Order: sequence, then C-alpha cells, then structure tokens
Amino acid sequence: MNQSHSPILLLLLVKTATKLFRRLLPLPIATNSRVRGVCETPLLSKTVGQCLEETAHKFPEREALVFFKDGVRKTFSQFKQDVDLAAAGLLALGLKKGDRLGMWGPNKYEWVLMQFATAQAGIILVSVNPAYQAQELEFVIRKVGCKALVFPTQFKTQKYYEILKQACPELETASPGAIKSKRGRKWNDSVQGDSSRHRGQPGQRALTTLSLSFQGTTGSPKGATLSHHNIVNNAYLIGKRLDFNENRCILPVPLYHCLGSVGGCMVMAIHGCSLVFPSLSYDGKAALEAVQKEKASHLHGTPTMFIDMLGQPDFNSYDLSSLRGGVIAGSPVPPEVIKKVMEKMHMRDIVVAYGTTENSPVTFMGFPQDDITQKTETVGCVFPHTEAKIENPETGEIVPLNSPGELQVRGYCVMIGYWADPNKTSEVITDEKWYKTGDIAILDKYGYCKIIGRCKDMIIRGGENIYPAEIEQFLHTHPKLQEVQVVGVNDPKMGEEICACITVKAGQECTAEEIKAFCKGKVGSPRQSGLSRGRRGPQTRLQSLVLACPLAVGFSIADLSFQDPTVHSVCQQLPAHCLWQGE
Repeated sequence: MNQSHSPILLLLLVKTATKLFRRLLPLPIATNSRVRGVCETPLLSKTVGQCLEETAHKFPEREALVFFKDGVRKTFSQFKQDVDLAAAGLLALGLKKGDRLGMWGPNKYEWVLMQFATAQAGIILVSVNPAYQAQELEFVIRKVGCKALVFPTQFKTQKYYEILKQACPELETASPGAIKSKRGRKWNDSVQGDSSRHRGQPGQRALTTLSLSFQGTTGSPKGATLSHHNIVNNAYLIGKRLDFNENRCILPVPLYHCLGSVGGCMVMAIHGCSLVFPSLSYDGKAALEAVQKEKASHLHGTPTMFIDMLGQPDFNSYDLSSLRGGVIAGSPVPPEVIKKVMEKMHMRDIVVAYGTTENSPVTFMGFPQDDITQKTETVGCVFPHTEAKIENPETGEIVPLNSPGELQVRGYCVMIGYWADPNKTSEVITDEKWYKTGDIAILDKYGYCKIIGRCKDMIIRGGENIYPAEIEQFLHTHPKLQEVQVVGVNDPKMGEEICACITVKAGQECTAEEIKAFCKGKVGSPRQSGLSRGRRGPQTRLQSLVLACPLAVGFSIADLSFQDPTVHSVCQQLPAHCLWQGE
C-alpha cells in the first residue's frame, strides 16, 4: 500500500467505525416496554431566527428554497434578507411580540417567509388548514385572538376572502383600526420595514409558534402550542438521524402540517439542505417531475402520496435515479408500499417516522441503514432526549416487551399544552409530563416500535380485539388494490363488523366476492351478504369505495346512488378520515 495514502485511509476507517458505534448507541437491550433515547448530543438553546442566521452565514449562496411551479428560487442569503424585511414589516403594521398571526393558504413562498418572519419578530404563528371553511376559520380566529391573517385571494375552488367575509361579516363595514379588510395593507407594503427594528430581540422558549389541527371526527380544532425549543430541537434531531447537509429534498406535503413546517423548513434552516416545493398543493406528477429536473436526493411524503406517485400511469418515464432516501410519515405505512418505494424509486435509505403535532412532531424514526424488516414493520427507535413507554390503559402498568398497550412519550418535544384549553391538556398530559398518544404500540428489546393502531379505532367484534392496521397491511398485498382503510361499523349481532374502504388501481376491476376469496382463511371469516350497486351518478366527495370482507356489502362510488339504504347507513358510520375530497 502506498504509505502516502495510509493516514487518509486510517481517517476514513476511524470515521466509519465512529459512525457505526454511534449507530448502535440508541439500541440498548430493554427489559420492559420503556425506553429512553441516548443523550450524547446536547439539545440546542437557539431560537428559530438564530438557526437561520447561522446557516445563512455558513452557506450564503446555497439554494435554500425552490418553488418549482412558481419559478421562485432563493439562496440562504436572499431568504434571510427577505425574512429580516418581513419581520420589520410586521412590526411596522403594529403587531407586537406575543400577538397571533394566522397563515392560511397553500404551499407558497409567502408561507415559509411568514413562518420565519413571525418567529424572528416574536409573533406567534397560527398554522391554519387551507381547506377550512367559514365555521372552522371563525373558531380558530376567535379562539386564539388572531391580530392578522395572511392568505391568497383564491386557490382553485377555495375563495379565501369570500370565506373570511362569512366568518367575519363585519369586514365590509369595519372602521379603520378595528377589523382591517380592503383597507388593510397590501402584501408588498406589509413586508417592507426597517429591518433593524427586530434585531437583537431574544426569542422565547415559550409561546412562539402555534399549530392548530383537527382531532377526531367531531368538535372544534385544538391548538397544540409549540415553542422554539420544541421545534428547533426536533428539526435538529431529524436532520442528525438522516445525516442531512447538502441534500436536495422534494417536499410535496402541506406546510400547515408539522411534517412540512418542521420536518421540512426547520430542518432546512438548521442543516442547510435545499427544499423544493413541487406544487401549491399535492400533485403526484409535479412531485415526480421535480425529482427528475432538480436531481433531488430525498423525497418526503405520506403513504397516500407515495402510493399515488407509484400509481401514476407514466411513472416509468421519470428519471428518479438521483433519489437515495426520504421520510414517509403521517399515517400507518403498509410494508408493501415501503418495498415498492425502495425498489422502484431507488430510495434505499427511506425511513418511517412517527409522531404527533403535540410532540413537535417526531418521536420515533428509523435509521437509513436499518434492514428491510425494521423498515417495513416498525417506526424505528425513539429520538434522543425522549422517553417512551407502553402502558396497559386499564391498569396503568408498563407492559412486558412485545406486548400491546398505549404509547406514552415524555421529553423536550412535548407541547406546552392546548391553547387556552387546560381541560383538554390535562386529558393527554399527565402530572408526570407523559403525553398519552392514544396509539396502541409494541416495543422490542432493541427499542424498535411497532404501531398497531389507535385505541379508539380498535374494532371489538364478538368480544375479539381487531386492529385495523393488520388487515390493511394484508389487503395491500392484493395486486389490484391501491389504497385501503379499515374501520368498524355497528352490527346488531357481533357488536361491530369490519368495513374495508378500498381504492382499486386505475384500469382494474375488483368485486367484493374477489376480496372475500382473497381474505378467506387469512384474516377472518366473511359474512354472507349481497353486493349492493346503485346507478351511475355524478362524482361525489368520495372517490372510490368498496365495502368488503367480512362485511360483504360492496360498491364503486362512481356507480353509487346514496338512496340505497344499506349504503347510506354504512356511510353515516364511517369516520371523517375515510371521507376525502377530490379535486
């Protein structure tokens, strides 16, 4: 061996050995279902603004943000300058530290700009679901006392200003200084100001960003209140586990969701990666096109998004060879989907992440080097500085390893609480500061976690506990099915029966009898019942639905008449998350 290369080789070997050693550190052998992430890496004591400032100083000319459809490209230096001006502009409007500003709209540059400008000015950001209608919007505005709301006039069929007028009819007649509407400032005026006004303002570790999301199928949204300390450190640990630095990441997820704002934008601000937003709202073709043209190394998304991208008719025409990995999160991930993503999208380093908005959001995540079983059957290991335990929800006792129970989490990541709702907060955060996720999970001796399902979604059929996720994973192995969701519906004899909501792949035909035959002897015995089909009607809010094994009442929504009493009865029982809206 050439001696001149020996020191370099030795250095590489040492670095490799160190990485492997650190990779093993988070995997202690547990004796019961309680685990704590290692704390060798200290948490950051920085604000959102400080993180962006440091990264902009390190990589001024590196691209920070690309909005693919809008043609917007910003380097870290340009983005930092825009944030400084926008923060000053917000203060010039009369907003003060601690005031609430709502961000309501699709994935545009202005959304990310406001995310960082509000944080820098000490204003609390309220992330508002862009699909909210008047009643939901009014509740959010009044609940948190929004002093300002930033939104586009219209996006697709969502007419934001018209919706706001329904929520606040006094807009048209309000005097200046009361509720500002058309008398309010235009965007370009609002984001200009003396950028020195906000400089030197120390950020709080307390109320600095507010995220609101629907919880359950009824009631009003609860606002999970997160601090700079929460989101900065969660993003820091996400990037550390993914080994992010010069990566180029496609982000088709909505910005109002924590996977977008924290798992995307905050990771960008801390680790210096480049973010590419392929479209204003999710578009599978646009995401694939962005991967190809931007030569992306990573792609984040929900299982539904990956299923849709894999199902695009022209999928094979895209060059995805630049991809290495990414994060899949937001709902249970069928193993078959992970395998297809790794094989067909070249994402060998794909990891599953698990968390909730209330936990900033990620608490468990896989490692890029995990084996196929760990990637497809678990959500990885607990994050550093985070504790997790599995409890029997009835006794409060920690369950043995590999036994199901309710997952609880404690650590830096847990939210401050639900905004102005101490009762709801006390329902989910115990006196010992454990957050009760409401998810049924299993821990193995190495700390890998498997999510079985939601406590409230568990189906009790004739006294037997059935976890929908297990049936969903099995049905995903059917070659004709694209997406599956399983829920329980009332049954006078068994208490509950199983209802599978199924989307069939484009160009495929599938009957309830075919699904029953596929399930026979594998996931329970089907109930005998006829197939109910209605006449063809217009496209409904439901796109494609089949009720299958073991409740053998099936239909395609394209052929559906809601006058059918059986169909109407079953649909009324479906949880809201099974009723999704088309374009």
